[in-house]
Amino acid sequence: MISRRNFLKTTGAAATAAMAMPFNEALAAAAKSGKRPNIIWLYADDHAQNAISAYGGRLAEVAPTPNIDRIAKEGAIFKNSFVTNSICGPCRAVILTGLHSHLNGFRKNGDHFDGDQQTFPKLLQKAGYNTAVYGKWHLHTNPQGFDDWEVLPGQGHYYNPDFITPEGRIKEPGYVSDLITDKALDWLDNKRDAEKPFMIMIQHKAPHREWEPGPEHLTLFDDVEIPEPDTLFDDYTGRGKAAHLQDMTIDKTMKLDHDNKVWDEDPDKYKKDGFWKRTYGRMTEAQRKDWDAAYLPRNRAFKEANLVGEDLVRWKYQRYMKDYLRCIRSVDDNMGRVLDYVDKNGLAENTVIFYSSDQSFYLGEHGWFDKRFMYEESFRTPLVAKWPGVIDAGTEIQGLVQNLDCAQTFLDIAGVEQPENMQGRSMVPLMEDESTAEQRTSMYYHYYEGEGQVHNVYVHYGVRTERYKLIYYYTLDEWEFYDLQEDPREMQSQYENKDYAGQVKELKKELKKLRKDYKVPADEA
Repeated sequence: MISRRNFLKTTGAAATAAMAMPFNEALAAAAKSGKRPNIIWLYADDHAQNAISAYGGRLAEVAPTPNIDRIAKEGAIFKNSFVTNSICGPCRAVILTGLHSHLNGFRKNGDHFDGDQQTFPKLLQKAGYNTAVYGKWHLHTNPQGFDDWEVLPGQGHYYNPDFITPEGRIKEPGYVSDLITDKALDWLDNKRDAEKPFMIMIQHKAPHREWEPGPEHLTLFDDVEIPEPDTLFDDYTGRGKAAHLQDMTIDKTMKLDHDNKVWDEDPDKYKKDGFWKRTYGRMTEAQRKDWDAAYLPRNRAFKEANLVGEDLVRWKYQRYMKDYLRCIRSVDDNMGRVLDYVDKNGLAENTVIFYSSDQSFYLGEHGWFDKRFMYEESFRTPLVAKWPGVIDAGTEIQGLVQNLDCAQTFLDIAGVEQPENMQGRSMVPLMEDESTAEQRTSMYYHYYEGEGQVHNVYVHYGVRTERYKLIYYYTLDEWEFYDLQEDPREMQSQYENKDYAGQVKELKKELKKLRKDYKVPADEA
């Protein structure tokens, strides 16, 4: 079969010839003619939707993201983009496979990805695409389906990071966001096959914990007061046990030393600290000098203030947010480098560019940092895309989409047949014309790491529709239900409210259906 766009803008005699060919031969012909779009997937780690100015919110004015916004202005912003399992490695596995965690085998960060399974890069490669990935991988096995790759080991380091390459492990001098972009641009400029369409994944470590800013941004926001969320001192009244039992608060969980960079200045002490091993000890003397000039005066002033209680929480929030947003500024700057390269090298008209994050993140909402919960702040994820000639500039897409849809979207863009076993749906119809596209009405979510693991967020699964959300914490045997129209911050579960009994019943029915449709094993509660 031929893609419904007839290989995306193939016209005249070329279109006639393509339609007369078998599918694989037609793909090869389209690839050779250069008509199939290139795909650039720009990806961050833990970048909250609430920290992208195109989405608005309290940070839009104080910490704009002009290059991410540039994609949204020239293309589309997905207003309702979500994940299937709000944790780093599992989200990456879902994007590669188009399968939920229970089927791709990567439920938790400690799992190992089975690289032998079907992935969209392999399918694109087979169909004639040149493929590459640079940056964070976090799947514990080497990439497959890529013509070239260099990835960070595990979480990687911000300063002078190591990279795993097909030839072995190397250490590169510099700051990680810059280096990842350098490698990607070098491949685009010097290593790819210019006769083939390409797909490249540029995957940043930032702004993952411990939020270590690069040399150019160490003093950014020094004179800015970051607005606080109105739930910074939430006491979780109205929520169930899971919200009370988590271990992800700025107050108690966030560490002054490696999270807030307030360490003992005695060399015999700080060289034993984890921060020394992860970051400070990896720096050059020049990098340390810049770091010390930025942090030590502020740290000494903090120690002299001897803050306690809510004042201490507020100080930690400000330090956390400024470091987090500094890391994002580096990502955004490097995004600009990629966009400028595409424009200056005549690639823009035939290249689809996406920006997203593996999941969102708590920026002090409910007093938290991190992710994991099915609550909106971590369930939602940013997604913007530009595709000249297909997406109208300034488009806002309201339909429900998930990272589960990415693999099929990339295949659809390339004119590659979508495997029947993939569980998402292409977003291309929404990008072309949302008014005529079939709309998803519900989404399934499942978090597996659970109690006793990092941050002690209890295992749960649930369903979300346009208005309602039902969550089941199955080891607690506890339900929560929210009316997102009336309670968008999810402050009060209405599960026991008789006025919502009908909606709860309908969502339980839909949840059961989704679990069956997605082939969730019955023993996974």
